[in-house]
Amino acid sequence: MRTVIQRVSSASVTIDGAETASIKHGYLILLGVTTDDTAEDVEWLTGKVAQLRINNDEQGLMNKSILETNGEILVVSQFTLFASYKKGNRPSFIRSARPEQAIPLYESFVTALSNKTGKEVATGIFGADMKVALVNDGPVTIVMDTKNKE
Repeated sequence: MRTVIQRVSSASVTIDGAETASIKHGYLILLGVTTDDTAEDVEWLTGKVAQLRINNDEQGLMNKSILETNGEILVVSQFTLFASYKKGNRPSFIRSARPEQAIPLYESFVTALSNKTGKEVATGIFGADMKVALVNDGPVTIVMDTKNKE
């Protein structure tokens, strides 16, 4: 499971010309699910995201988690996070989980993150052609991967 977490001052998802989700200050999380992800990956990753201290404290230092702020969360599925570009110029997405495996893990991630933060988590629509708009605050962008726990 791989995420790109962006601290944003605003973010939104538009599908077929209609805005379906939006947040003010908080996190836009792009989430990719691979074929070997499990509930253990969901548990580890949501724990890390909930505790991640990338919000500014009173001195302007990144020292507060989303738990300590009034931040909101928007999660968008993105199978392209597992693109393989090793051969040729057209990426392969063979490592990305098929919808029948990815959707339950995506939904589990959203539910677990909501439970761990006590916040409602806004989402895009899995598999839809989404237009994602954001204003990156900082900019602050963090990549986490459950198979490469740095």
